[in-house]
Amino acid sequence: MSTINSDEFGTTKDGRKVTRYTLSNKSGASVRILDLGGIITEINVPDKDGNIGDVNLGFDSVSDYEEKPGYIGKLIGRVANRIAGGQFTLDGETYHLFINNGPNSLHGGKVGFDQVWEASVKEDKLVLKYVSADGEENYPGELTVTVVYGFDDDNKLSIDYTATTTKATPINLTNHAYFNLAGHGTGHINDLTVTMHADSYLPLNENTIPTGEIRSVAGSGYDLRQPVSLGERLKEVADGRGFDINFCLDNNGALKLATRVEHGQSGRYMDVYTTEPGMQFYTAYWLANMKGKGGAEYGQFAGLCLEAQHYPDSVNKPQFPNSILRPGETYTQKTIYHFGLL
Repeated sequence: MSTINSDEFGTTKDGRKVTRYTLSNKSGASVRILDLGGIITEINVPDKDGNIGDVNLGFDSVSDYEEKPGYIGKLIGRVANRIAGGQFTLDGETYHLFINNGPNSLHGGKVGFDQVWEASVKEDKLVLKYVSADGEENYPGELTVTVVYGFDDDNKLSIDYTATTTKATPINLTNHAYFNLAGHGTGHINDLTVTMHADSYLPLNENTIPTGEIRSVAGSGYDLRQPVSLGERLKEVADGRGFDINFCLDNNGALKLATRVEHGQSGRYMDVYTTEPGMQFYTAYWLANMKGKGGAEYGQFAGLCLEAQHYPDSVNKPQFPNSILRPGETYTQKTIYHFGLL
């Protein structure tokens, strides 16, 4: 059972106070989270020698989180990933969204869920709540979202999402943490090994939107069903740009193991369990060169994201799992990042 402490992290550029919450367990491992955007700022877990190290990319100030790109550590909504052409039609009405990724709308629009959330501590959990107004980012319906973070004595970071709406709306929530089990300041992920329990993936068109096909990973660089070293595989997929692709998980809404990441030298592993049908695997090709925590140098391939979510552009692809939430229904998702030793 973790203990939760809080301290002031800073203020936003419009003067709102930002609080940092530290969830610590009995072994001395800890996770730090802001009420600003539900940002995960630190994940401090042991290596094989018992040394605690931070395996989560992040920044030392509110201004860095506000100004620097990459959505580092943030909760993403109302719709994570890309919506083709920045528009969709729902129940006969067409909605036009903010365009911020080529011709597409990405990760909720101009601001998305990068807001100061209402925070409370319930026993050993951090509870964050945000009410997204009807029409915010041009999405229909007032959406009430609750995200509960937990960190237990087995070094399991759990994220439980629920949401309700006053009107039918697309919804696709995730967290955009960047992990590096070698340590957040290592600068590359070449020494990590990844296993993805997925038999298929979504090929993309020239605008990085799924074509609608669900394709077998067999015989492709996206076949990660057996452990694969990223140092070699990154060069072999997407003309050397690495991974930014959705894998299709066969879990039928049950909480199942989706992904394992290992770092042999430190002895760390991370297992990711989720109820979501998709896992967006992103290896940070587009991450700009920037200074991170403690002066660490971040940039291309400095970390990896495992974003449990519905398929990209689901709102425009009726053959994909449903991403529409209607009044009277409750959206739920559970994702767990379990940090252990080999």
